[in-house]
Amino acid sequence: MFTGHATAAGTAAYANRFAAEQARGFFRQAQGLTVSTLGLGSYLGAMTDAANAGYEGAMVAALKGGINFLDTSLNYRDQASERNLGAAIKRAGVAREEYVVCTKAGYLVQGAIPQGVLNHGNVVSNMHSMDPLFLADQLERSRANMGLATVDVFYLHNPETQLGPVGEDEFYTRIRRAFEALEVLAEQGKIQYYGAATWNGFRQMPDGMSLPRMVEIAEEIAGEGHKFRFIQLPFNLAMTEALSRRDEEGLNVLDQARRLGVTVVASASLLQAKLTSGLPPVVVERVTGFATDAQRAIQFTRSTPGISVALTGMGRVPHVEENLGVAQVAPATVEEYFEWFR
Repeated sequence: MFTGHATAAGTAAYANRFAAEQARGFFRQAQGLTVSTLGLGSYLGAMTDAANAGYEGAMVAALKGGINFLDTSLNYRDQASERNLGAAIKRAGVAREEYVVCTKAGYLVQGAIPQGVLNHGNVVSNMHSMDPLFLADQLERSRANMGLATVDVFYLHNPETQLGPVGEDEFYTRIRRAFEALEVLAEQGKIQYYGAATWNGFRQMPDGMSLPRMVEIAEEIAGEGHKFRFIQLPFNLAMTEALSRRDEEGLNVLDQARRLGVTVVASASLLQAKLTSGLPPVVVERVTGFATDAQRAIQFTRSTPGISVALTGMGRVPHVEENLGVAQVAPATVEEYFEWFR
């Protein structure tokens, strides 16, 4: 059975059930939706029954505990993460209108390579495609895996994979074709928004992908009402390029996104568990009010001006419980945040 999509009223109602957390700024507005500043990621993990049960339990606990921003991908654990999320959605008993689901397409996934659809001329390094027919096929698989009528945010997954191999002109030609197809899928109600989930693409400023150029392409296709409204990039205590690297106007990618009306979601807030312990004493001293280093690292990322949601991989219920400790403390103000850097 396919169910609907996140709505402004539904996500606001969800946040209202967590009144204290909302008062402390745990929820924010993103493209008209009320979203938790902590999001659940589902990238890592074994392909085992135990890992599947762990993820499903964590996803249920997240939805029931105040996290309504859920991130996955068709290629995460060879579709298992999407299927775990679909099972968790059925168990959690939370109305579909109340939470945001994000997934991604781009990589060729074993068991999900379309026959008769894949244009091998548009495949890079035998592993990545942004071909419109391929993206439409992958979206259908994701919708089926999760039992959703609509994916709220559908990302091109690491599109920078193609930039070097095909060259800049061809890259943006492929981006345009992909965006044209994604705007159609949005018109059909299969996605609400689309975007680009990257690892290096926006961190290599002034090289790498150009967010202003991508928004310009979306506007040329669909005008100011285009649906290219989200980007995802890694940001954490050890990876601050999105804040520190700037273009010729002196803008970093977070500044650009704010100017262009694009929501920024941070991945790798804990750097794949590397920031869960052993943080330098100066960080512990300055990021106060928390019991664990994981919470301090999440606080750093979600307090960064221009970042709406900090994603953290949560494969077991205790991960959810610990990470939700950040809801007890408001995000740092801009002044407090930059004081950490003194």
